[in-house]
Formats: sequence, C-alpha cells, structure tokens
Amino acid sequence: MNTNNIQEKFNLMFGKAPSLYRSPGRINIIGEHTDYNEGFVLPAAIDKAVYVAISKRDDQQVHLHATKYDETFQFDLSDIKPTEKQWPNYILGVVAEIQKKNLKIGGFNLMFEGDIPGGAGLSSSAAIECSVAFALNEQFSLGIDKMTLVHIAQKAEHNFAGVMCGIMDQFASVFGKKDHAIMLDCKTLEYKYVPINLPGYTFVLFNTNVKHNLASSAYNDRRASCFKGVEWVKEHHPEVNSLRDVTIAMLDEHVKAKDQDVYVKCKFIVEEIERLQLACIDLEVNDLVSLGKRMLETHEGLSKAYEVSCEELDYLVDQVKDNSNVLGARMMGGGFGGCTINLVKEEAVEELTATLTKSYTEKFDLELTSYIVKIENGSETVKLPELQSS
Repeated sequence: MNTNNIQEKFNLMFGKAPSLYRSPGRINIIGEHTDYNEGFVLPAAIDKAVYVAISKRDDQQVHLHATKYDETFQFDLSDIKPTEKQWPNYILGVVAEIQKKNLKIGGFNLMFEGDIPGGAGLSSSAAIECSVAFALNEQFSLGIDKMTLVHIAQKAEHNFAGVMCGIMDQFASVFGKKDHAIMLDCKTLEYKYVPINLPGYTFVLFNTNVKHNLASSAYNDRRASCFKGVEWVKEHHPEVNSLRDVTIAMLDEHVKAKDQDVYVKCKFIVEEIERLQLACIDLEVNDLVSLGKRMLETHEGLSKAYEVSCEELDYLVDQVKDNSNVLGARMMGGGFGGCTINLVKEEAVEELTATLTKSYTEKFDLELTSYIVKIENGSETVKLPELQSS
C-alpha cells in the first residue's frame, strides 16, 4: 500500500504530519476450531494490513477518520461508550481498555486505512484494534508489553464490537514474524515461531464471497458437542479439562456408545490437534508435500466430520485437490463461507486462478476473488518518507 496517500490525507485534514503504524491481517495454516478446545493454532501475519496515522492534540478530544467510508467521528476522553456506527467502536474499545488500566493518554487525531479484504476471514477488525493499541502505546509512551496489547485488543472486540472472539487473530497481528508461522498454545498462550520456506510455492486464498447464516448457530452447537464429550470423559478421567487432554481411546471407551455425533465431532478435534503438531514438523524440515496432504485431511474432516463447510468451499477444494500444481487446500476459518487457503506452485497461480474463477462463476453465479499472500511482520512502526514540498 502507498503510505504517502494516508500521510498526505492526514496533513490536509489535521494540518500536521503524523506518525504511522501498521498491524496486519492473518491466515491460519492449519488448526481450525481447536482454539476453544485448548488446542493449538498456526496463524501467520500477512502482507495486507491496517495503517494508522496519528498525532497528539492539546485537549481531551479525539478526532477519528476512516478513509474507507470517508467518515469522521469525534469524542471526548471523559465520555467513552459504544456507538451505533460500527467502525469507531474498534477504536473506542481500545481507548476504554487502556483507561481501565489507569494509563494516561491525551487527545489525538487518528486516520486509518488498509488493504485487508473485508469479509474474507483475514481479521481486519483485529488489525484495526492492534494497530490503534500499538500506536497509542508508542505515542504516549505507555510501556505496555506485546501480550497486554493483545489482550487489550481482544477485550475491545468483546466489550465494544460485541464479538466474543478467541485470541488468535489479535495474537497473530501483534506477534507476527516475517517468513514464520506462530504455533500458539491456546491453553497456556505459550508460542514458538515455525519457519515458512516455500521455494517455488505461495499461499493463495480463494474467497467464495458467501457467508451462510448457519455460521453462528453451528459454531455454538459444535462447542456444545465438544464440551459434552469432555464431560463424559471427565467422569472417568478427572484430570481431563478439555479435548486437548483427551485421546481417541478415551473417546472410543466413554463417548462412542453414548452419542455417535458427539463422538465424531470430538474425534475430529483430537485428530486436528495432533495434525497441527505434525504440520509444524513438516514446516521445520521443509516437507511441503506432507504439509499439503495434512491441509487436505483437515478440509475433509471439517467438511464431513465437523460439518462446518458448505457447497462453495467444497467445490473450490475439489477442483484443486488432484491438480499437480497444488500441494494442499482447505477451508479456512469458522466455516460456511469465507476463503480456502491453497499452497500453489508460483508459476501456475495465474492460470489456476483464471480457470477456477470461470468455473466457479458458471456454477454458482458468484464472483470468485483471489489473493496471493506473503508472510510478514506483526505490529510495527512505519518509517514515513519525506513528503516532497511543492
């Protein structure tokens, strides 16, 4: 993204040169629906981000501008509450969480814009929250550590945006590292960086451009099934607190006879937690073929066992799974729409995209959008070029 653009707009609107910060969106390479089961996830920050331009004010006023909507919003630091207009809530929420920690910030002007595609499941909302939290921490020298920034951003989403998200999106946005994924333990929040070397290959996202309204109710149903399975196992193994602690043998013994559907759902999660750990080994030894096979196995499980896919997602995976230029593909995210993530030979991306776009539109009468993503750093300060004086 051309950062000169936001710099010039900020100068024009506020009559002052800004400081600039960025926080990226994310992909999740493998490990879906494992977060609320205290398993692992494997996100990576991407080269699409939200950029925040900011300068301090001499009063207690905050003046916000969203370039995407060409809208402005103002409030006083002494009067912070959610607003009916959605986009300011991501920023209001961050300010409110900082104030709860008795940290002192003054008034500020803030403008943001980004190149993360909305509605694609790449966590644009987390990127807004994290970029604002990072910017305020830097501008007002608050001394907040990275993990606390993650929690501030997550709570902003809970309390002001009204979405009870897990921690993965904000974590990836802040802690991302170029050419690395993050193996995040959702039980302890311990993490390690796993190298991503893709010689001759790249990650491509194909966006179905659908979001079926089953998503939220199905999500709650799946959580309930997982917790029910844990409850039954725990009767015999008191040390068990989540599916992270459960083995297939335990499910076979204590769940299978009671409820086949609960058994199938729990079995998928236990397998997915193990599959993610094996995928990390694949990345560490640069075995992309094995990684790709695991991605396909994950999709098969999400579609047939966990039942959170949809016709459009399944179609996109079916079209590429036997293509020698594609090592792996799967649906990414909560399900019932959004993107597939594909590991594709670089030289084949253009032709594959053209073929798939045509066939997808013919079948579903929907546009297929695609994004090539590179793995980038998390939240950071952006060095601004000097603007040329006219």
